[in-house]
Amino acid sequence: MFTPKRITRDGIDRALEKAEHYRLLNEPSDAESICQDILEIDPDNQTALVALLLSRTDQFQSTHGASVAAAREVLPRLTSDYQRHYYAGIICERWAKARHAHGAPGAGATVYHWLREAMDCYERAEAIRPAGNDDALLRWNACARLLARHPELQPGVEDREEVMLE
Repeated sequence: MFTPKRITRDGIDRALEKAEHYRLLNEPSDAESICQDILEIDPDNQTALVALLLSRTDQFQSTHGASVAAAREVLPRLTSDYQRHYYAGIICERWAKARHAHGAPGAGATVYHWLREAMDCYERAEAIRPAGNDDALLRWNACARLLARHPELQPGVEDREEVMLE
């Protein structure tokens, strides 16, 4: 077994650039590895934590080992309530889109559930967003439009019963 080598504190900014570069090249596992290296020496680095979370969600489409739990374990380490809500929404939205892309029979209710959960997270983020930051509204709108374009995405029986009780 090999022990990963530690990067230097002076190399953090360059490593963050590399992580973003690998995400843009659609190499999220390499980006995740770089973020882990950064967090080894700077465990509270918010930029690295966000990049780690995003690189894990980037893997939802292609990697069978990618999980919502792995992405969500980063959320408590974010120091901003806004970011915790916003990125919780990102996780749900990306998971929904990955499930939708896989097109499993009967997945419509599951995808609907995850999109609605994302929209709820975005609404919580919207309520506490920094001035001039409309990111949560943009993501909420994207989810709403996805649901409008795909009428097969409907709530499951349990969801419909909850709506009727409200």
